[in-house]
Amino acid sequence: MTPGGEARSARRSVPSVTARDHRATLLTADGVPIEARYEPPPPSAAADGDGLALVVAHGFTGALERPALRRVARAFAQRTAVITFSFRGHGRSGGRSTVGDREVLDLAEAVRWARRLGHRRVATVGFSMGGSVVLRQAALQEADIENQPSEGTVSEEHGGRMGARADAVISVSAPARWYYRGTAPMRRVHWAITRPAGRLVSRYGLGTRIDGRGWDPEPLPPVAAVPLIAPTPLLLVHGDRDPYFPLDHPRMLAGAADPSSTELWIEPGFGHAETAAPDALLERVADWALARA
Repeated sequence: MTPGGEARSARRSVPSVTARDHRATLLTADGVPIEARYEPPPPSAAADGDGLALVVAHGFTGALERPALRRVARAFAQRTAVITFSFRGHGRSGGRSTVGDREVLDLAEAVRWARRLGHRRVATVGFSMGGSVVLRQAALQEADIENQPSEGTVSEEHGGRMGARADAVISVSAPARWYYRGTAPMRRVHWAITRPAGRLVSRYGLGTRIDGRGWDPEPLPPVAAVPLIAPTPLLLVHGDRDPYFPLDHPRMLAGAADPSSTELWIEPGFGHAETAAPDALLERVADWALARA
């Protein structure tokens, strides 16, 4: 079966709010197959059939089966249903990474899958690159919804966007602006992305296939996206020991966001993204989503 055929089969056959772990190949709006996994809610939450699903967007060089993402999924699955997936160019997904640009399409399809599974409440949780993606995807969805006709509905199969809208957004360790090179780790990331030798190392050493053509046009930066997310609840989480992005990044994001719907958590001792996030923080993030979405 072709990747697209697998995705269409998954869309037809997945039961509503399934009680079992389920894997699928999703097909994005631009035709990229994305590997995804659904983990059902714990028995304590199973009675709430239309309950929350957390859709988790990993960081650059992460993937569905990477230990850090599996640990995040286990922590979240103690409280609610979880969908994890590999961005394009990562893991067993197709395509090449555009480092946060067209990845909004990958996230949108994962959110739609959560809706097709029967979840009426969906929150997106992104780490680092994934943190910038959840911000941009939420902003783009709000803009699309605002421009929809007020009468009637538009189906997902015919271009509707309502199914990809998140009810709450959580961005962890995200940059506020593009092209930041102010730390040694980010200079290494830029080398991996922009240089042919770096892309070879990323492909064969890190399992990440990068599109070498760059951005054209440049995507909306996270700091410009956050004002567009309201009234959707937004949580920004950042560690005071983050070696990639210093604290001016989350503060810039929070300063640009709507204060009536945004919270900022600066976490003492926390480093960067899913690799460093302690279980206690992940549990608090899940509880925030359960309360806000």
